[in-house]
Amino acid sequence: MDHTLTIGDTRFFVRTEGKGSPLLLVHGFPLDHHMWDAVIPQLAAKHLVIAPDLRGFGKSEGHVEIAPMELLADDLASLLNALEVTAPITFCGLSMGGYIGWQMWRRHSDRLARLIQLDTRAAADSEVQARARGVNAEHVLANGMSEVPQAMLPKLLSEKTIENQPQVADSLRDIILRQDPRAAAAAQRGMAQRPDVTNWLPEISLPTLVLCGSDDGISPPAEMQAFAKRIPGAQFLEIPNAGHMVPMEDPNATVEAILEFSSRAN
Repeated sequence: MDHTLTIGDTRFFVRTEGKGSPLLLVHGFPLDHHMWDAVIPQLAAKHLVIAPDLRGFGKSEGHVEIAPMELLADDLASLLNALEVTAPITFCGLSMGGYIGWQMWRRHSDRLARLIQLDTRAAADSEVQARARGVNAEHVLANGMSEVPQAMLPKLLSEKTIENQPQVADSLRDIILRQDPRAAAAAQRGMAQRPDVTNWLPEISLPTLVLCGSDDGISPPAEMQAFAKRIPGAQFLEIPNAGHMVPMEDPNATVEAILEFSSRAN
């Protein structure tokens, strides 16, 4: 079911499907809820799947100059309230969605039952990376999204996916191209100022799954495994032959990992 929810002066789009314990799927940058299309039907067999478009992305409104991860986490808590979801959720975020996941734990831990972090990082941007995000923000505001897929697809997908699953690359390209440059710029600026959360990790007592594509060059397996080891009892799992977009590159393995974890971590 598709919902358009008005929260304050902002309208948000959310897709829900299925019944059961709530599973919140939070998309990466610069994408929308459609990045989860290949996994939602199978996950909805066991869960109430909640897949929103973050502020400014997809069909959601609410453009701001800077979109801090804290703001996006607060938006999600408000969305859960608007949907009258009171049961603790399994939070599942990819990349930027993972950055938001850390803030959900910090700011709204009472809403969480489990944490699933896909292809993301605990470290903050370096000074060089943060500056590059600022440059990229200005570029998309001036030139739109047309050049973004060419720059990002080789980083987001493994070479095997690009070669063997051209439909995945085409779908990802289409999702990127339809995003509003204002949302992309705001999110870049917000990610650039996000904190290093490494010191938070030992405090996380939630059942946690850290999932990574073996060919992910943005958040490499070694880096993700290292931060997973700092979370008490966290499970680390590597998906072979996938890059940064495991739910699109290998949806079956992603679904299997999520369902196995959520059924076991009760």
